[in-house]
Amino acid sequence: MISTHQDATIGEVFFSVANTYPTRPFLIAPANAEREYNPQGKLLTYDHASKEVRTLIVHYKKAGYGVGHRVALLLDNRIEHFLHKIALNALGVCCVPVNPDYKARELAYLIEHSQVDLVLLLSKRLGQWEAGCREANRRPQVVIFEDFELSLPTASKPATEYAPHSETTASILYTSGTTGRPKGCVLSHRYEIAAGEAYVNHGGMASFRESGERLYNPLPLFHVNASILSFYAVLLTGSCQVQTDRFQASRWWEEVCETKSTIVHYLGVIIQMLHLQPIHVQEQNHCVRFGMGAGVEPHLHALAESRFGFPLLELWGMTENVRILVDNQMPRQVGTRAFGRAYPGLEVRVVNDLDVDVQDGQPGEMIIRHSEDCPRRDFFSGYLDDEDATELAWRGGWFHTGDVVIRDDTGMLHFVERRKNIIRRAGENIAAAEVEAWILAHPAVAQVAVIAVADEIREEEVLACIVLKTDQVGSKDEEASEFTVRSIFDHCTSGMAYFKAPGWIWFTNSIPTTGTQKIQKHTIFGPGIDPRTVPGMRDLRAWKKRNFVKK
Repeated sequence: MISTHQDATIGEVFFSVANTYPTRPFLIAPANAEREYNPQGKLLTYDHASKEVRTLIVHYKKAGYGVGHRVALLLDNRIEHFLHKIALNALGVCCVPVNPDYKARELAYLIEHSQVDLVLLLSKRLGQWEAGCREANRRPQVVIFEDFELSLPTASKPATEYAPHSETTASILYTSGTTGRPKGCVLSHRYEIAAGEAYVNHGGMASFRESGERLYNPLPLFHVNASILSFYAVLLTGSCQVQTDRFQASRWWEEVCETKSTIVHYLGVIIQMLHLQPIHVQEQNHCVRFGMGAGVEPHLHALAESRFGFPLLELWGMTENVRILVDNQMPRQVGTRAFGRAYPGLEVRVVNDLDVDVQDGQPGEMIIRHSEDCPRRDFFSGYLDDEDATELAWRGGWFHTGDVVIRDDTGMLHFVERRKNIIRRAGENIAAAEVEAWILAHPAVAQVAVIAVADEIREEEVLACIVLKTDQVGSKDEEASEFTVRSIFDHCTSGMAYFKAPGWIWFTNSIPTTGTQKIQKHTIFGPGIDPRTVPGMRDLRAWKKRNFVKK
């Protein structure tokens, strides 16, 4: 049982652990001959990391950075991301991780909305960032990672102080907004530390040993999973995070085995892709004790556990609250989308549209809180500059997750679907409203409805149902011209990260609406119909793949 750090700051916790376990490994970048930096890999002990963090603190403080400043981090998945974050947080600076797949328009929104004062970025990302600045109304100062000591500018405004407290903002993480642009989730020092405490205190099959673990996480550092959930579990236990550049099915077992990883984090798409690989000589010759993740397909769950030789513990969490629920106690309910039961400090109700509790066995929205006395304790601090959205989510004193679940008579919760207008593609949450708004900016498009369609590899894919303007070539034909399809797709990839672009496009003469002109997405295709099989459906997934390879 990890003791609580209710009033501690991230810097205090880090230096305390580093003093306790100086020789233990803290961060590992696996070797990768194809990587442009450190192809031989890199290992930092707690002592080494502590010295580097202290040096960074000196530089940032000398330049005037402290409480009241926000610094964007565009460092891809390099382990140095953690060192800079700890140093900045130790001074009270808020960090804003940036998705490296963002295009100029998306970067411009983040720059304006987050009001960052500085960006720390890789030299290869400078042109990308400057393109975003040209579309924004502000231009934050820039420091190049490779020339950090030489190029760190003096803060453009004074810090209010250099001594953060537990409720000081540590991070702003952007999550897909259901009504359009992403929302900035404000996360405090207390939130981030509490997330790690909750993880390691679950115990059972998810226990952390006193000797320390090596946790392999292939997920991006602009997401809450790698940057907070696993990282603070590792930090609080004197363990090590193995942070790879990105998930590659062909390298998974090699990296897991060479780094002697004992815990792995996964998404459903990762298990699916590993299952499709030929049997690897190392897939049962490893040190992995358990996998922690979400979204494994029910029909693969037991099969994958048997093939790979460790349990896949399904969890539930979100950026607004990543003190996870997890199915980690025996007997488990493998293959049922079970993700655990409520526990003290994370109460759960399952309700209908009127927030009335439904009977066990019936689907409803999962709403959560810490407790009756302090419902918001250890949750996110709110959506950045959007009090209305924050209070709407917290209506009635319970946070509305937007996830539909079923609770059985044992209290076990089972995931059913997302109630929100969100598409879940390979671990990315994509707001349909954002994609629709951008597609509507194309001169050929009169109306669009974006929905999720099943995908055997990535869980879901983006499907855009489009009504073309009547003056467009092919608007009255069953199949629009290849030129129009290409034009719309290129428009999408020019203004959005590649993963948000449609993997499927379907042209139709009309999209059903209500009397108030609200689109009825559930009636576009009839019940039991797989949209992918509908005549005229265009499969653009190969185009998306080429865009991913180019990025």
